[in-house]
Amino acid sequence: MPTIPTIVSDFIYLASQSPRRRELLEQIGVSYQLLLPTPDEDAESLEAVLPGEAPRAYVQRVTALKFVAASARLARAGGKIAPILCADTTVALGRSILGKPVDLQDAHRILRTLAGKTHRVLTAIVVGSGEHYVQACCESRVTLSPLTDDQIFNYVASGEPMGKAGAYGVQGRAAGFISHISGSYSGIMGLPLFETAQALQSLGFVCNKTS
Repeated sequence: MPTIPTIVSDFIYLASQSPRRRELLEQIGVSYQLLLPTPDEDAESLEAVLPGEAPRAYVQRVTALKFVAASARLARAGGKIAPILCADTTVALGRSILGKPVDLQDAHRILRTLAGKTHRVLTAIVVGSGEHYVQACCESRVTLSPLTDDQIFNYVASGEPMGKAGAYGVQGRAAGFISHISGSYSGIMGLPLFETAQALQSLGFVCNKTS
């Protein structure tokens, strides 16, 4: 296996609007700058599911597309070379992909589908610069307790399900519905810290660095 060249930098670019991913990077002492889509980019189209696509293949493909888009964005901006981190999370029940709800009614539908069942949460990452990058995919399992219509209605009314794969946030109010977790808690939040730290270290980036 060829050696991946070291990318010398004291920060990384985070190509994600997720505040949870920012918090998780801060948790392991990684300095970052945001590298967000510009208004002329159709970022949402990257997350379209292909017919018959398996959940793991889907989340890995979408993350790779995000990395290509972020790399082009940085090149256009003429920014300093540093590792770019992209991530994508999806929820799967069997081979069915349950993404972010499009509206409140869709959030109700997704939560009714997941209630009382065990589902998978897959988060893929790509980190690197140009042709030198590392990929990883973390899979965890989450069991939701059976939910009443009132519980679902009240949770959706809180607004928390919107913008989240599977229509819930493990770190929020939905924690009261989760009876069992197997795997990576940070991966379920949206950024598997072990895999991320390993990928960064393989590029020569030091996590948990103190000044």
